[in-house]
Amino acid sequence: MPSMLVIATTAVPDHLRGALSRWTSEVVPGIFVGSVSARVRDQLWQAVTETVGNGAAVLVHPAPTEQGYAIRTAGTRRRVPADFDGLTLIRMTAPPKAKEMQSPS
Repeated sequence: MPSMLVIATTAVPDHLRGALSRWTSEVVPGIFVGSVSARVRDQLWQAVTETVGNGAAVLVHPAPTEQGYAIRTAGTRRRVPADFDGLTLIRMTAPPKAKEMQSPS
């Protein structure tokens, strides 16, 4: 039975956006919404994780949890889902350190 999903992408290759738009609607740039079967959802997510490159993606879909949904991530993100007694919370990681500028000798 189809269920709704949302995939949010940041800085992913154009061909991945095209592949996602075959099954979903890109309602705003980088946000894809659709209603697909679990099999199609998992195949789409596999394509995302294989081609995300330097970008990032988040998938939110219905699941039998207290919150009613599950979150999957791919790529490098500062916000990381963390399980806390059965609830998925979002943990913020430290920002990447900027390379120290070298002074000319």
